[in-house]
Parts: sequence; structure tokens; C-alpha cells
Amino acid sequence: MRHGKKVNHLGRKAAHRRAMLANMACSLIEHKRINTTVAKAKALKQFIEPLITKSKAENNQTVEKGTHNRRIVFKNLRDKYAVTELFSGVAEKVGDRPGGYTRIIKLGNRLGDNADMAMIELVDFNEIYNAGKPAKKKSTRRGRTKKAAAPATPVAETKTDDSEE
Repeated sequence: MRHGKKVNHLGRKAAHRRAMLANMACSLIEHKRINTTVAKAKALKQFIEPLITKSKAENNQTVEKGTHNRRIVFKNLRDKYAVTELFSGVAEKVGDRPGGYTRIIKLGNRLGDNADMAMIELVDFNEIYNAGKPAKKKSTRRGRTKKAAAPATPVAETKTDDSEE
């Protein structure tokens, strides 16, 4: 039984896996989209989403919290320039988004070894995909009573007499 074993090992030792995910996350932050296999993209999504949440401005209200979050993110990414870009450019774009900062798009199979390929990208940086959609208004998931619609007045029926008596 594999209870509580959520981590996809990706055929690597733990240190190699952490280094690979850190490098892929830095590339994703720098280029805003990368092509990789589906399994690595799913592992990268789990790795980078908490880091993006830590970079948001609402989590860094005070200097102490901001410094602490930067150090946590730097511990995972190990790249000073990626941390700077994450806390400045990326954090501004995702400030109002409650989660789901990345998108995985499947691309088909790789020619050499038939591996499932995917493109993982930061959602707010794809202007082409978001161009046709209007800005969605904020809504809550709470149930509200809908305003009672005014009852429609029945249309008065008029009889036409075709036959004369």
C-alpha cells in the first residue's frame, strides 16, 4: 500500500530532484513558460505555487515577514535573480489572483522516446490567451437570495371575430 506517498520521484534521488525542480522553477520565472514532460510539469506546479503565494504583497506587509518569505523562497530556488524577479514582476501580476498561478497545456508526444510533453506557463503572463476574455467581475461563492423579479403582466388576449352573425 502506498498511503501518504504523494511525491513523484521522477526516477531521481532526492537531492537531484530538488535541484532539478529549483532549476526548472528559475527558468519558469525567467521565461514565463517552459516545455517539459507532463510528469515534471505536474511536480513543478506543486513546487512553485507555494513560492508564488509567499511572494504576493499581502503576505509581505512588514519588513520582517517580507525578509522571512524571501529567505524561504531563496532556500528553495537558490538563485538571487529569480527571487528578485518573483517578488517584483510576478508578484505584481498575481496580486489579486487567489491561486492557480500556473497552467499546464499538453503538447503531444516527443518524437524521440514518445514521452508525453507539456508546456507549463504562468497564467497572468499569456496575453494572447487572455486577450479575448472580458474582465470577470468579483463574485463570492456564498448563496444569496436573488431579488424577486417583478411578476410579468399577462398579455391581454383580444378576440378577432372573422365571422359576422
